Amino acid sequence: MTYKNTKASRTTITRDVDQLDSRVEDNIFETIVVLTKRANQISQEMKEELHSKLEEFATQQDNLEEIFENREQIEISKFYERLPKPHSIAIEELLDNNVYVRNPIEDEEEQKLVEEMKNKKELRESANEIAKDADAKE
Repeated sequence: MTYKNTKASRTTITRDVDQLDSRVEDNIFETIVVLTKRANQISQEMKEELHSKLEEFATQQDNLEEIFENREQIEISKFYERLPKPHSIAIEELLDNNVYVRNPIEDEEEQKLVEEMKNKKELRESANEIAKDADAKE
């Protein structure tokens, strides 16, 4: 994922709470949970990306005297330090409607309702068939 082109703030700014909670069912607590989970995802992706780039410079020697500074390694580290923080990126994604929010509890309840409706429909069809068979016998 490219975080270089994000327009998220690199410094702390004041946010309008109403603008944030209107994105997730008008509930600020759910919004905070969504932002926290997304920020953790972004943080994990950035960490993995940084580690994969720094692995190129890793040496197999355990001797501390032979460790030296690598200019490219320092530049990569500084680049990642200058990036916006994961929570800022998550907020920007939420404000741009780039975050898909799914509530698994509601999904389970919806699935149960669909199954109940299918069962009722099957019962109705079975009752209609029994009624037709009873009418046919008479």
